Amino acid sequence: MRNAFVDGLVELALADPSVMLLTADLGYNVLDPFAHEFPDRFINVGVAEQNMAGIATGLAMTGRRVFIYSIATFATLRCFEQFRNGPALHNLPVCVVGVGAGYSYGNLGPSHFALEDVAIMRALPNVRVVAPADPDQARSAVRAIGAIPGPAYLRLGKGGNPTVPGLDGRFAWNLPEIIRPGSEIAMIATGAVAPETVAAADRLALKGIQARVAVMAHLPPEPTEELTELLRGCRGVLTVEEGRVTGGLGALVAQTISQGGLNCRLQMAGARGELAGPVGSREFMLAGQGLDADSLADQALGLLKRKTATAKT
Repeated sequence: MRNAFVDGLVELALADPSVMLLTADLGYNVLDPFAHEFPDRFINVGVAEQNMAGIATGLAMTGRRVFIYSIATFATLRCFEQFRNGPALHNLPVCVVGVGAGYSYGNLGPSHFALEDVAIMRALPNVRVVAPADPDQARSAVRAIGAIPGPAYLRLGKGGNPTVPGLDGRFAWNLPEIIRPGSEIAMIATGAVAPETVAAADRLALKGIQARVAVMAHLPPEPTEELTELLRGCRGVLTVEEGRVTGGLGALVAQTISQGGLNCRLQMAGARGELAGPVGSREFMLAGQGLDADSLADQALGLLKRKTATAKT
């Protein structure tokens, strides 16, 4: 997904001479295509994310469209104040690119777990929060971000992210992209954990259960008409996110159900518990949080049973 981002950014920069890329001493080899193509539009600020956000603010105020790149926890948590009081407050075209979403850096421990980033960025009302599900959608998201006048947060997987079947790189603001039809239950995923959701739907299909699967790559601060329409006909929905359920996709869907007065039972799959705990590979961490395909299928089955029991009473 990182390589797809850079490919998309090079395409954007070829068409828009105002595009610049700043990195906090990260992304060697990955960022080389941009640095070699546009050496005068690439700056390595060193291990100084807060300064990077301030530099980006100044550049944006002079007419530049700036992308700043770092590990997701550092890009969001470390320089949140500078981003809030700069690009977010003044509605400047600065995109924070956070690589290593969720448990991508699982072996490095809690300091590198990007779990709260979506929640804090969604709290900023004019910031577009985007979590692509696969490399092709990441390219589409870069193009979309390059066309908006204000700030954004682009949340990327670390690498080795597979293509999501049926998504075909589609991305649109506010819109859940339906990649599999179904009427018994809906599963909505965001970010690089989407393939686990598709695999869970495959397991349900083997049991004769057809789940509707959608990818919600744009996570706005408030419910949208498009998401409300998707949920309107659903009696049960499972949200799947590689991050805290508080303030993330699950929270957005809960807002939508509550504010829309929808008759929809909700189950949220995501990160819970203390910051400290077991540390291991991304696969190990996903399984521990119930975000692997088998666990997601079990949660969907449990939701169906509760929905059926409620219907009979």
